[in-house]
Amino acid sequence: MKLAYRESGSGEPLVFLHSGLETSSTDFIYQQKYFSQFYKVLAFDLRGHGDSQSTNLSNFFEDSVQDLFETLSEIGVTQIHLVGASLGALVAIYFSNRHARVTKSLIISGVTPTKPENWNDLHLRQKENQRMLLENQETVNYFNTLHKSDWREFLTLAKDEDWYPFEETSKLKDNKCPVLIISGNQLPSETASHAIYKGVEHIQVEILPNAGHLVHQQQPELYTQSVTRFLNDSV
Repeated sequence: MKLAYRESGSGEPLVFLHSGLETSSTDFIYQQKYFSQFYKVLAFDLRGHGDSQSTNLSNFFEDSVQDLFETLSEIGVTQIHLVGASLGALVAIYFSNRHARVTKSLIISGVTPTKPENWNDLHLRQKENQRMLLENQETVNYFNTLHKSDWREFLTLAKDEDWYPFEETSKLKDNKCPVLIISGNQLPSETASHAIYKGVEHIQVEILPNAGHLVHQQQPELYTQSVTRFLNDSV
């Protein structure tokens, strides 16, 4: 399916993939504005999010990769710098693993690189957070206005304890393009990337202070500085 997207700026294509239940118009706003001074910024709504209307989420990651590839092809974009956070980072990893020639560089955050020993506890906590979200009518109303599809369908994907694609995140060492992993210092399951990828030539890891899972929102300026340095070095 063709994805809805926002476009700004000119130059090399820099693609942003939002976190779960966000959209191109609500996530990476600081970064989109900043980088549009130097790049052609393309921010996409993943399937089932925002204006990318879909009820078929059963094979979300593989379908999202095909969505992005088809949309880029349709608008004539052949190579990209790819940025993703959380859910968007997982889609970005899938994409770079399957379309290495298209992906010039990969920048991800909010990723758990390998299955932690306390994964069961983390998953139960995630399910509880989702339950509380659905009980908050103000939040429900907000997401109802944000998404054309039934966003509740997306929450069902994460009910399965094995939903997280660790088999894909583990392939980053085999990725041929330059990779930047940014983590907030508050989540050990994500800062584990520093030890796992230490010494891997094409992978850089940066840990930013006073931030957790959504480091690009919690430390937008530091995050943007890290991405800028990386892009300047990798181009």
